[in-house]
Amino acid sequence: MNIKKLYKASALAVILLAMGSFANAQMNTLTAKEKKEGWKLLFDGKTSTGWRGANMATFPTAANGWVIKDGLLTIMAANGGESANVGDIVTVDEYSAFELSFDFKLTRGANSGVKYFVTLKENSGASAIGLEYQILDDAVHPDAKLGRDGDRTLASLYDLKTSTKGNAVRPIGEWNTGKVIVFPNNHVEHWLNGVKVLEYERKSPEFRELVKISKYKVWKDFGEADKGHILLQDHGNEVSYKNIKIKVLK
Repeated sequence: MNIKKLYKASALAVILLAMGSFANAQMNTLTAKEKKEGWKLLFDGKTSTGWRGANMATFPTAANGWVIKDGLLTIMAANGGESANVGDIVTVDEYSAFELSFDFKLTRGANSGVKYFVTLKENSGASAIGLEYQILDDAVHPDAKLGRDGDRTLASLYDLKTSTKGNAVRPIGEWNTGKVIVFPNNHVEHWLNGVKVLEYERKSPEFRELVKISKYKVWKDFGEADKGHILLQDHGNEVSYKNIKIKVLK
């Protein structure tokens, strides 16, 4: 390689490295505009501050469980299925009306979930109970074919209402952005990559009818708590999260 080509290659490498460093620097941060609007980070990219195990007082520290590395919060794969690793994690704080945004990346065949209005009172024995924004590889994981009319597929209100995501899904291994908005009047929306994929009215007669024909019918007043924790689910599969942030709505 001649000097000119070597210089160009070195310059390109420096540019790419700088771009990568810039991208990493932007993870798990808030813009001045977001701060002014009231957004708060739920994950700082470095520590477990603000989170704890759903069934423990502290954050699970097992090396093969929830791992914080390179700005990502990752639940590692484990044998045995749901909560077979170290279990779910929840926010220390509870929320009522809010806008929650999070980036997630699935591995092939993976299953997880982001739950809200989690009270931890149900003593379910496995994953903690709450309204769930489903995180799933629809093409491979068998759960996508269970439930009713696809109500266990990606971005659905798990086992209650099916998302209409169309072409909004990005391929396995790429990052997707999920969003849950709970308005003060209990109107709820699920979004995927900037597309609204479902909406419903929490506590409404229609919502209660959906609960009656779901797995949640055994829990009194399911999904109707005035406030609850945000939960990230350990379902035994590797899934990564970043840029988890919330804005309280009033």
